Amino acid sequence: MGDVILGIETSCDETSVALVEDGRKIIKSVTLSQVKDHAPYGGVVPEIASRKHMETILYLIDDVLGDFSLDGISGVAVTVGPGLMGSLLVGIMFAKTLAWIWEKPLIGVNHLEAHIYAAFVEYPSLSPPFLCLLVSGGHTELFVFKDHGSYELLGSTRDDAAGEAFDKVARVLGLPYPGGPAIDRVSKDGDPYAFDFPYPLKEGFDFSFSGIKTAVKLFWERNKDQVKLEDVAASFQRKVVDILIGKLKKAALAKGIKKLVLAGGVVANSFLRSKLTEMKKEGFEVFYPSPRLCTDNAVMVASAGYFELKRGRVAPLNITAHPDLEIGEDFLRFYER
Repeated sequence: MGDVILGIETSCDETSVALVEDGRKIIKSVTLSQVKDHAPYGGVVPEIASRKHMETILYLIDDVLGDFSLDGISGVAVTVGPGLMGSLLVGIMFAKTLAWIWEKPLIGVNHLEAHIYAAFVEYPSLSPPFLCLLVSGGHTELFVFKDHGSYELLGSTRDDAAGEAFDKVARVLGLPYPGGPAIDRVSKDGDPYAFDFPYPLKEGFDFSFSGIKTAVKLFWERNKDQVKLEDVAASFQRKVVDILIGKLKKAALAKGIKKLVLAGGVVANSFLRSKLTEMKKEGFEVFYPSPRLCTDNAVMVASAGYFELKRGRVAPLNITAHPDLEIGEDFLRFYER
């Protein structure tokens, strides 16, 4: 058996634990969602999230470990940021305790970078360099993945992230939380070309979704008695996907890169996935995880942890949460003596 990493993910409202071998092979993974706990509030309540992590994480660790020999574990990887401070601290506390008791290396993982590693698990032969589009609830970023730990940021969102826009538009339309899956679901019965919402910030590689969210809100308030909700949702979804695909293609042509990786929760969107299938027919190499690995999970954390360990990046036991961590930011520099 190769190097097995225990991964722990508690950055937001999913409690997840996984064992992954050599950064590519899942041995066991368990994820517990808190969607039902936060749905009545229309979004994640930080205090509830951290409390639920505390209540469940030990049971998940026991479940994943089972009869697995501790001698076979090469390290403990945990998300240190970005995310909710209270939620992050729960995972970090448990990871530090296990690493100390087991005398195993502790590996801090950047949550944003971890999303990319879901593709390494899904496609074991995948290797850098490639162009990556990260699309989640709080982040929309386009960058070149040169090598493990080496990134060239091309563009990011100037306001709302794509996933955030989905949640806000769903709230405007009276759809349940979480908004992304709800819009995806009702859009299947709508016409994606019924209405043409604006395409903000066409130039360059940066993104902006605040304007389109406002346009949908104003349109719905003025016309909701004359139009179908499904058509509005589908048209909004289509425009967001057009923006994402458009920027991705533009960057691919500018950089001369045909290998493309998409990661993050929004990549579970069925309309986006259908457009990615079309891109494959256009000659692009397109890689994206299955829906279960798009959302927050410990598999991606364990995989990222494996590659961090291979680079000799072991965290000290006094490491803490970094809720505002960015892609490529070296958080270990804060602990150097």
